[in-house]
Amino acid sequence: MKEKPNILFILADDMGYGDFSFFNQGLSQTPALETLYRQGVCLTQHYSASPVCSPARAGLLTGRYPHRTGCIDTFPMHGLDTLAPDEVTIADLLKRAGYATGLVGKWHLGAIEKKYHPASRGFDEFVGFRGGWQDYYQWRLFYNEKLVASDGRYLTDVFTEEALEFIHRHQKEPFFLHLCYNAPHFPLQAPEEEMKVFLGKPGLNKGVATIYAMLRRLDKGVGQILEHLRQLGLENKTAVFFTSDNGPQFGGSGEMSTTRYNHQFRGCKGNVYEGGIRVPMVIRWPGYLPEGRLISEMVHFVDWLPTILEMVGVKIPSGLKKLDGQSVWPVLQGNKAERRKYFWQWNRLYPVRSSNIAMRDGDWKLVRGPLPETMEFPPSLGQIDREYTYHPEKFTHIFQESFPEFKLEENQPQLFHLKDDPLEENDLALKYPDIVERMDRETDQWFEELEAERKTIQKNLDGTRGRLYPD
Repeated sequence: MKEKPNILFILADDMGYGDFSFFNQGLSQTPALETLYRQGVCLTQHYSASPVCSPARAGLLTGRYPHRTGCIDTFPMHGLDTLAPDEVTIADLLKRAGYATGLVGKWHLGAIEKKYHPASRGFDEFVGFRGGWQDYYQWRLFYNEKLVASDGRYLTDVFTEEALEFIHRHQKEPFFLHLCYNAPHFPLQAPEEEMKVFLGKPGLNKGVATIYAMLRRLDKGVGQILEHLRQLGLENKTAVFFTSDNGPQFGGSGEMSTTRYNHQFRGCKGNVYEGGIRVPMVIRWPGYLPEGRLISEMVHFVDWLPTILEMVGVKIPSGLKKLDGQSVWPVLQGNKAERRKYFWQWNRLYPVRSSNIAMRDGDWKLVRGPLPETMEFPPSLGQIDREYTYHPEKFTHIFQESFPEFKLEENQPQLFHLKDDPLEENDLALKYPDIVERMDRETDQWFEELEAERKTIQKNLDGTRGRLYPD
């Protein structure tokens, strides 16, 4: 490899496995993604680092499980979404290697204080919002540190245009562009011309029709970007990644229900069943990756930092904090993956070991489902979240607040064999108690290790009192 390739990593928001048209018989109409699918490789056992936004993004950018980084939930005003300042991101490492680095779209890894902003985490340029969501028409965006009010354009189009301009500006040098569309995350808003395509179709209510319309517009943006790369002669010089941060958000009722086809996987955004954490990854790099190959090896978000570094010929620096991922570059080229063990855990406010936790070991998956009381949060947090979204300039400091202790009920483990039962319908825990005991013990050890590291971070972070938890 004579010159470093460009890296374009596109991340959708709450786009489920079943939202890709090549997995839903063309229902959602995503032809640009189908082009990537035909021209590259598709990972069918690809996992996010978390079933929700912020922790998933933390794992992706650092190669480390989210708990290690201090990022445990999605509420920015209380510091629950922040990466500890001493964490190193893929943008940091590529910038050191001579890359122009840019982030367009959703950040959600530290909204309030400047030390958590994208410019402090390796990104030379940032256009987007720093919290968890944004109105698609009445948006407020940061251009680096300058806050700009909406000019009436649809937000997905704004992000596409900014991505095109970044690529054009940096076409003569290697670049890393992290394009984080917020579609199809709420609020459900789509241009009328896209809505007309789906409204009234048999089996689609208004909520699902709106989501598909949002995705159709996103897909058009991806198509524009792919065409721009071709016109600039950068198609063969650019590795293009596309995936989602977690599974689809289900909820609502009647015509605005968002429950929809998700490849029949169990669960959705917010839980660690397959529907919440399993998201396809499509990668195209002409000349280096084959066309039209499906890869069923298991790959996790934490694997992408070491993988991208190997792809571009940058060594992992000595002294870097422990990585939980490893390079899957050989897997992308058709080799078998080593047997790996992966873990997930997420609940609201602070981590609880017995709630919403999972482990994969080969084809075996151990799950303790979400305990309802650990998935709730004070209504005031939601109100403040909305206030921040529409008026981010009002917030300059992370809130100081301690959260109450959860009252926990018993939560029995479930055991699934995913090769035989990919939909997690048959609990084998009673049949294989030895496997349950072993995997549960390993999950304990993993959780205790990460919690020890997280609590150390907590004590060292001055001014970030929002992440206090009961002792």
